[in-house]
Amino acid sequence: MTTSPYREAGVPYDVHRSGRARYARIEVDADGVRVVVPERMPLRDVAPFVARKQRWIERTLRRYRQAETEAPSVRLEDGGTVPYLGEELTLRVRVEPGRVRAHVARRGQELRVAVGSGTRAAVREALERWYRREAREEVAWRLDAATNRAGTDYAGLSIRGQRTRWASCSSRGSMSFNWRLLLAPAEILDYVVEHEVAHLEVLGHSRRFWSLLERRYPEYRRHERWLRRYGSTLRL
Repeated sequence: MTTSPYREAGVPYDVHRSGRARYARIEVDADGVRVVVPERMPLRDVAPFVARKQRWIERTLRRYRQAETEAPSVRLEDGGTVPYLGEELTLRVRVEPGRVRAHVARRGQELRVAVGSGTRAAVREALERWYRREAREEVAWRLDAATNRAGTDYAGLSIRGQRTRWASCSSRGSMSFNWRLLLAPAEILDYVVEHEVAHLEVLGHSRRFWSLLERRYPEYRRHERWLRRYGSTLRL
């Protein structure tokens, strides 16, 4: 995929050429607007395509900005805070020049971070590795409990950091979850686990799938709305 910046009056966006794209599409998130187009689509056709979607783009950007103002604050510095399954943990950052491997440990409501460099990037990298480790544990016991209740089983669990997907279930029963779900309230992670466990019986989002999910998790709509509104804020 190749990328080129493109600026039009009103809505700034980047153009991504993709050999896998069959049609042009617009992706909007908290970081901005991207237009993904097939390799052979002329650039002159991009601006009119974006113009037709401008109201939707502006409305979506406003929603993201509003969500940002309502989201818990994240400050990656000593004394700053990060969210963890609905809790707020205070960071205690210690810079140890020469340290090669960062170390992160939780002590009560504090998250103690030892890094070789006090840059925001170094702290973020150390925290992401910690969240990934924690995610495997937090997801695994929930997944085991949910599959036991459903009378099903899964083939494996992986933790990833996708931009646009919270979790997935393959046709063979392999489960994948996004570590950033730990930045959400615990009930959101609970819901996403139940959602994927339902896919062990019904792949795809058919009426049968949503009916099954509702029987098992009647409040799923509220959590779906929460993810749509605040999902973009779940980042360090």
